[in-house]
Amino acid sequence: MRKYLVTGLLILVPLAITLWVLDLIVTSMDRTLLLLPLQWQPHTLLGRDIPGLGVVLTVLVVALTGVLARNFIGERLVIYWEALLGRIPIVRSIYSSVKQVSDTILSPNGQAFRRALLVQYPRAGVWTIAFQTGTPADEVRRRVGIEMISVYVPTTPNPTSGFFLMMPRTETIELDMSVDEALKYVVSMGVVAPPDRGGAPVVAMHRE
Repeated sequence: MRKYLVTGLLILVPLAITLWVLDLIVTSMDRTLLLLPLQWQPHTLLGRDIPGLGVVLTVLVVALTGVLARNFIGERLVIYWEALLGRIPIVRSIYSSVKQVSDTILSPNGQAFRRALLVQYPRAGVWTIAFQTGTPADEVRRRVGIEMISVYVPTTPNPTSGFFLMMPRTETIELDMSVDEALKYVVSMGVVAPPDRGGAPVVAMHRE
């Protein structure tokens, strides 16, 4: 009976959490319909609410914004809008910080979170999964005098918090596993291991 219960939980718990997350996302996006005028809201037009309509509206608005921003007039409007926000003291700091992070992570040409690495942290001889986020600032590279990379070491089981480290490239090992596989490995606390692709062994490194 215990084995049956454990097997049932292993099947139903991920399904229940997935449905709960999807319901949370759909419900949150449906609230965007409240931004519409009262006479345009589904409850007024159709006499009832339509679950998921907010998701469709959100996707359409985001896509339409992207289309408009890709042409010449849209680019000029975005520049003027960002310049306007840059003149508001508190808003300027928040907006610029969020934009820099989003541009780095979401840019198709960026290197943020494109590679899974193996690093020694928090001490030599103890290994953990990290993700390359880029390269340190020019001043950091000049001061140190060696090739460095910026990495993010996520915590377990919540990878949204972690540590930002700047490490010598020679003290990192690039893994064959994808970023998604590495995230699953971290979130599951090592239970869900990615498949072995037979990479060449690497001699362990030791810090001075």
